[in-house]
Amino acid sequence: MNNTQKTTIITGVGRGIGKALAQKFLNEGYVVIGTSQSGAVDFNHDNLKIVQLDLTSADSIKKCVADISSILKDSKIDIHINNAGALEDEDETRLIVQKLRDTLEVNLIGTADLTEQMIPQINKDGHIVSLSSQAGSIGDMDNIEDSHEPYHYPAYKISKAALNMYTRTLAARLHHEGDGIIVSSVHPGWVKTDMGGDEAPMLPEEAAGWIYKLAISRPETGQFWYKGEKYPW
Repeated sequence: MNNTQKTTIITGVGRGIGKALAQKFLNEGYVVIGTSQSGAVDFNHDNLKIVQLDLTSADSIKKCVADISSILKDSKIDIHINNAGALEDEDETRLIVQKLRDTLEVNLIGTADLTEQMIPQINKDGHIVSLSSQAGSIGDMDNIEDSHEPYHYPAYKISKAALNMYTRTLAARLHHEGDGIIVSSVHPGWVKTDMGGDEAPMLPEEAAGWIYKLAISRPETGQFWYKGEKYPW
């Protein structure tokens, strides 16, 4: 790997925002180490490496980290983006405990496990960005962007609120330890993806554009962002 090039990790690059982010970083000259559940994607680039990752499996996460370390050799990560996520049936209104467990495994536990194991391989001026959601904003519960009531898809909402708290606690810890890594949550917007649906007004490339700008900058750590502006927790 060329040590003069910057490197980003992006989880879930097989489709949607993750794919658009990977392509944006590649177009900007980054080496991208992307993950997918199958270990394959439908696009190629000389600077793209794909690693298999199942965020519900501790063994898969451990192997993914080992695979990334092998790719990096003596290099470090500049930007780590937690993009992969899960959403149960959006018409669900009752909290189904098994769905909550399954959603937390992907959106919180697996994401945090991977991030914690990757921190030693992130540059001291690096940036950890986690894709959260307006749905995880407790302060914005009365102004949700979509047509659903606040009680729809509760497991997803709970998982993203928890992910936001992980951002806050991790940012505080890394700041206390003085290692210089910025930690951010982002609300990508309502995006036209398999998760967002065809009615969404924003294309993945638009969301990827502003997330890229935030990721390469050094904003105030431990904050929640939407299009470069702070978003309510």
